[in-house]
Amino acid sequence: MKLCYFNDYRLGVIRDETVVDITDAMKDVPHRDSRDLIISLIDAWDTHKARVEKAAADGKGVALKNVRLRPPVPKPGNIVCMAVNYMEDGTLPQKPQINAFHKAATAIIGDGDTMVLPDVPATIFEGEAELALVIGRRASCVPQAQAMKHIFGYTCFIDGSARGLPPPGNVFFQMKSRDTFAPIGPWIVTADEIGDPQNLNITLTNNGQVMQKFNTNDMAHQIPRCIEWASSIHALEPGDILATGTNHRGLNAFMDGDKIELTVEKIGTLHIGVKDELKRTWARTTRSQHKDKGGEGPHTPQLTGKHAVK
Repeated sequence: MKLCYFNDYRLGVIRDETVVDITDAMKDVPHRDSRDLIISLIDAWDTHKARVEKAAADGKGVALKNVRLRPPVPKPGNIVCMAVNYMEDGTLPQKPQINAFHKAATAIIGDGDTMVLPDVPATIFEGEAELALVIGRRASCVPQAQAMKHIFGYTCFIDGSARGLPPPGNVFFQMKSRDTFAPIGPWIVTADEIGDPQNLNITLTNNGQVMQKFNTNDMAHQIPRCIEWASSIHALEPGDILATGTNHRGLNAFMDGDKIELTVEKIGTLHIGVKDELKRTWARTTRSQHKDKGGEGPHTPQLTGKHAVK
C-alpha cells in the first residue's frame, strides 16, 4: 500500500495513477491536526489497516496529476541519518565505523517543493540520494534479529548539506538542519510491499543527467544493524524517519534552477527544485569525477558568486 498526503494535507492511498482520500474515514483516529494523523495511524496500524484498505477500495480516486503531493510524514519526531554508510562501490579499504546524526524535523519538504540554499559561506551545497525507512513500532534497544519488525514502510529521502561552513569542527547541525534540507516522498510504501530493501536501485538525476546510481546492497551497515545501533541510543517512535545513507561518489553541486529527481526502485520518484537567490555556480561534476581529474579537496570548488574564494 502507498500512503500519502495531498493538497491541504488530506490523507490518501495511491491506487494506480490516482489518489483516494481516506481522511474522513479515519477521523476517529486520535490526532491534533491533519498533519499528525499519519503518525497516529501508523502507531495503531494493526487496528486500522482493514478500514484503510476498505476506504481505499470504496473511494473514488482523483488523478495524481491533478493534486499537490505533500510530505508523507510532515511532522516526524526524529530524523536519524546514517553517516558514511556505503562502501562507495568497493573503494573504501574497510567498513567505516557506524555513525549517524540528527536532522531537524522542520527541514521536511515534499514532492514538488523547493530546496532553498541559504546565504552562508558553504564550499558547496549537495543533496544525498537515500532510502529512508519509517518506524512503525517503538524501538528501544532492539536486536538486529527483531529490527525489521519495527519498520512501517519506506520512502525516498534527500539529505541536503551545506558543506565547509566555519568554524572547523562545528559541522553537522548547521550543515544538515537548515530549512528545506530534508525532502521526502512522494509517499510511503508499506514494508510488506518491499521484499528485500537491501537490493534496491537508487538513481538521482540533476536536470535529467544521472549523477548518483547505486544499490542498497552496498551499505556498510545494513538496515537491521542501523536500527539496532540507533535504538540503543534513544527510542525510535512510530513515524520517526531513519535515512540509511548514500554513496558519496556521485554527489554533485545543487544550484539555482536545478530540477532533481530521486528514484528508489519499487518506491517511486521524488521531484524537487533548487533555488539560490545568489545564483552561485560550481562545475557540473560528481565527487568521483573531480577526484579522477586530480582536483583538490573532496568536491569541486565554487566558481562564481558570493562567497567564492578569489
